Amino acid sequence: MARRLLLVHAHPDDESISTGATMAHYAAQGAQVTLVTCTLGEEGEIYVPELALLAAAEADQLGGYRVAELRAACTALGVADVRFLGGAGRYRDSGMMGLPTNDNPRAFWRADLDEAAGYLVEVMRETRPQVMITYDEHGFYGHPDHIQAHRVAMRAAELARAEGVGPQKIYFLAMPKSVLEAGLHAFADSVGNPFEGVESADDFPFGTADDQIAARIDGTEQHDAKVVALKAHATQIPDSSWLYALAGDFGNEFMGVEYFTLALGERGPGDGPNGWESDLFAGIAADEPAPAEAGSR
Repeated sequence: MARRLLLVHAHPDDESISTGATMAHYAAQGAQVTLVTCTLGEEGEIYVPELALLAAAEADQLGGYRVAELRAACTALGVADVRFLGGAGRYRDSGMMGLPTNDNPRAFWRADLDEAAGYLVEVMRETRPQVMITYDEHGFYGHPDHIQAHRVAMRAAELARAEGVGPQKIYFLAMPKSVLEAGLHAFADSVGNPFEGVESADDFPFGTADDQIAARIDGTEQHDAKVVALKAHATQIPDSSWLYALAGDFGNEFMGVEYFTLALGERGPGDGPNGWESDLFAGIAADEPAPAEAGSR
């Protein structure tokens, strides 16, 4: 079966943090992996001092710089088909919920749903993904652009499925509460505990009961690729980031294992822990050959 995976993310770096191992895992297997990012991340903080004047309140050039960071990250992951929803710069980073940046006329949060979904349907017509990954209705942790990416992706899938070109399975990013609890215990007595003040997994704005998890993708062999991808997003992820601290303590499993819930489609056979799927394409029958490989957008 020609495997085709579509990921819909809100900002550059979201793809590497939450799905980098999965992207690299399937790219290494020869699957067609297409990434659609909805904004340029113009409102992000900048952790590289010499680039501070690129910020939105200064020269407002961060978005263009992050395009290059995204492409470098995806190169590290082995993913060549990198696109922006409606073209680079169509929609602007909305900033965190409740900020004045939400009201910018170009903010993704304000985007017309059907218009934005239409741009994504165009991608689906071309790539015909069997599997799509995006955020849940809460945007995983509540960022307006993540919530809007969910809405756009689900509307586009609905429209594309009516044409026979939509995904057969849709997954949402997830983090099992058991994994969060394990992290809390592991760091309880550590210096610089990134979870200081958090007493249980229920205190996080995200976390999914283990029995609601559908898939666990073991991409530990792609650990190094994911680290390189994260480092490509240098303006957003400093070398002192807690991500690298956790990776140092938990190693390949922290960076290389990613979890998902199944939002649409039939769950396939699972051979992983708790009966979770170990392959997002489980249960999908062979189909027509993949379309001609798409280039970078």
